[in-house]
Amino acid sequence: MNFKLLGLAMVTAAGVAALKTPAVAHHAFSAEFDANLPVRLGGPITRVEWINPHTWIHLDNTDAEATRDPGLWMVEGGTPNTLLRRGINRNTLVLGTDIVVTGYQSKDRLCEPTCRANGRDITFPDGRKLFMGSSGTGAPRDGSDATEPGR
Repeated sequence: MNFKLLGLAMVTAAGVAALKTPAVAHHAFSAEFDANLPVRLGGPITRVEWINPHTWIHLDNTDAEATRDPGLWMVEGGTPNTLLRRGINRNTLVLGTDIVVTGYQSKDRLCEPTCRANGRDITFPDGRKLFMGSSGTGAPRDGSDATEPGR
């Protein structure tokens, strides 16, 4: 009888734990960003959100060669772990550093209060160019991601 109660208690505990676990959804590139809207943005970093599931680099787009609206932009990167493996860390993304980001604009094309893009490459003032790690289902296969199948 004790084994039945123990088994019932274990099943109940597992069920309660499953109910309390939050569901984490992850979107595909093509759900939010447009592969037909490439962007080049440049300017100083104003804020960095080093959080899962994606990092966000905020910058003031003041680049003379920019392909989109001037002003504040949020650029989505890969997970913090992905960026770390590619050589980008908290010390690399210093506020005020002028960077150039290439990527793809969001499908909604809204810029209120901030424009959004998905970053593919980031170029630092010293010329270093790093892949931002944002890829996945629907992302253009443009050769930026060394882990893409078929390379």
